Amino acid sequence: MATFLYRMGRAAFRRRWLVVLLWAVVLGAVGAGAAKAPGAGDEGTSFMPGIEAQKAFDLIEERFPGADADGASARIVFIAPDGQKVTAADHRAAIDSLVEEAAGQPQVAGAVGPFEAGAVSEDASTAYATVSYEVAAEDLTDADKQALENVIGEARDAGLTVEAGGTALATQPAAGGAGEAIGIGLAAVVLLITFGSVAAAGLPLLTAVIGVGISMCAILALGSTLGLSMTTGTLASMLGLAVGIDYALLVVSRYREERAGGHAPGEAAGLAVGKAGSAVVFAGLTVVIALAGLSVIGVPMLTKMGLSAAGAVVLGVLVALTLVPALLGMWPDAVLARKERRRDARADAGQHVGARGNGGTRWARFVLRRPVAVLLACVAGLGVLALPAADLQLGMPGDEAKPVSSTERRAYDALADGFGAGFNGPLTIVSDLGGAADPKAAAATIAERIKGTDGVVSVSPPRFNAEGDTALFSAVPSTGPSEGTTKDLVHTIRGERSGLEESTGATFEVTGSTAMNIDVAQSLQDALVPYLIVIVLLSLVLLMVVFRSVLVPVKAAFGFLLSVLASLGAVVAVFQWGWGAELLGVEQTGPVMSLMPIFLVGIVFGLAMDYEVFLVARMREAYVHGERPAQAVVTGFRHSARVVAAAAVIMIAVFSGFVGSGESMIKTIGFGLAVAVLFDAFVVRMAFVPAVLALLGHRAWWLPRWLDRILPHVDVEGASLTARPAGPTGATGGGAREREPVRT
Repeated sequence: MATFLYRMGRAAFRRRWLVVLLWAVVLGAVGAGAAKAPGAGDEGTSFMPGIEAQKAFDLIEERFPGADADGASARIVFIAPDGQKVTAADHRAAIDSLVEEAAGQPQVAGAVGPFEAGAVSEDASTAYATVSYEVAAEDLTDADKQALENVIGEARDAGLTVEAGGTALATQPAAGGAGEAIGIGLAAVVLLITFGSVAAAGLPLLTAVIGVGISMCAILALGSTLGLSMTTGTLASMLGLAVGIDYALLVVSRYREERAGGHAPGEAAGLAVGKAGSAVVFAGLTVVIALAGLSVIGVPMLTKMGLSAAGAVVLGVLVALTLVPALLGMWPDAVLARKERRRDARADAGQHVGARGNGGTRWARFVLRRPVAVLLACVAGLGVLALPAADLQLGMPGDEAKPVSSTERRAYDALADGFGAGFNGPLTIVSDLGGAADPKAAAATIAERIKGTDGVVSVSPPRFNAEGDTALFSAVPSTGPSEGTTKDLVHTIRGERSGLEESTGATFEVTGSTAMNIDVAQSLQDALVPYLIVIVLLSLVLLMVVFRSVLVPVKAAFGFLLSVLASLGAVVAVFQWGWGAELLGVEQTGPVMSLMPIFLVGIVFGLAMDYEVFLVARMREAYVHGERPAQAVVTGFRHSARVVAAAAVIMIAVFSGFVGSGESMIKTIGFGLAVAVLFDAFVVRMAFVPAVLALLGHRAWWLPRWLDRILPHVDVEGASLTARPAGPTGATGGGAREREPVRT
């Protein structure tokens, strides 16, 4: 692989104008497609085939064909001024006028006022009207939404406080432009400090932005066709920007190193892609596998998020292997430090490039002198941070998690104050009466039993379909939709099903947004541990192939578990327990987004393997060329520590930029990924890894002969390039071919 990539790097360097033109054509083509494509909708994250809530939802659509469950709706909430009532003549007239005007708007299937439906609170301070649309929320035009907003504005002019909930006027978070801008700015500062060259700092940023631009345009172009949401695009841009910068950074850093060793620009570009590019390909492959593996969980939304982000990572790899060497060919000396641009300085650097110490060397020697203490500190520290993860509770927060500045949140709070906390999350019960001797009596019995369940405030009268074999009614809990007691209530109601079926001959299922979220969260929580096991086993196999070792992969997998559990603990502490929540702009604490832990595990696995390959590959390269285990660790840190540290800081900066997002899932994932990279790069890879390798010594690189014959050989460290003949400048490509290490 290294030889193939070497040739690719040299070809891209020589045919730089053609490569740049091809990427420009690709960017222009997908950009044109994105400009002409219809807008992408916002797919719900609660859909999961096989769960009870989804089966009940499907039954409703089948037995009540006239009710479009996917149609948009708006719940207009009216709050009277202090000391007044919505039933006052002037307020009532304004509300009735709003309902009448809303009912006459295009695409509106119907509007029901509060006085007609009895939707007025006991103290008459709050009321609500429901507006139902014939089409889904994503199919509403701006004109449709503006018409409803104009009607709401007229009611506000009459002195009422009016807020709107539901899907029709739901505000959508921005695609993340502010997050990318913050991340790019911080990354530029890190790169400038790391390289000491504006060109060297700007090249990874430029290529990463191009890669993200192509991936985002592709998502926009295919959004309506494949049902890709804005959240999907934000996550793809977040990860694509982070790995795009990192992969380009690794290639540019290796190019500078090869130039410092005396190679001509073309040869240095080929060697950089051949050696660092091998690590980039493998690191990118691990990220792609982890993200694509999300499709086995069974959540279409999660599958689309994973595959879209995987596509962005693939583009980042391709850009790093082709566009980066092409741009290096246009400005071969610009990325070098000022003193390295002079031949004498470059020659001087070549004389001691492998022997000069740096911060990475000093840190590695510090760890090697105290491996036990460092190892215990890492395990104990991350173990303590992981403790809150034992209390992980998953859920799907709704409008209650939105900022108080949004009308949806204010409508949610007003309804909770006026009608009770459970009013915002009613349970929908659909009863199949096909086996009942008296369907109406059976439905009434089921409704009465559910109404008598502790925690249920009220149950609506059953509504029957045309055939009379199915009844539909709703139950209002006494607690909010994201509270644990509501989850217990759903399980209690379902537990009564067998007894009622035996006595009435009818059965029922519980659905609605609250039950759907509970079922999705439970399914994902059940899938988390198996998915984690699969990811760990996958890491063992992949790292055995790369490092030809048994213990190095075991160490890497254990370190990954430490970092991911510690990051989950931090997420629980902030978003569930509320520690420091105000500093991050978290408006409402509660269950962690149910999709987040599995997505976090997949991404952190890929990033952890990135740093493992970047750092340990150089250690193995030194070891197989005869260095003692301890010295190989020092050599690996001398060459790679600064790059890994810079890459980690850049990723932390990129992910932290998304913590300011108004979308709770993006905020949670941004925070979780930022702390995960912090723990994995600076605690696990920089401290835990060298401490373990120091204690293992030669045993770290042991591999049974039978396993060595089975595993494919992947030249990640570019050993096949070390025996190349002298380059154009007369400098050799390196030492001898890879051989068994000299045991001293």
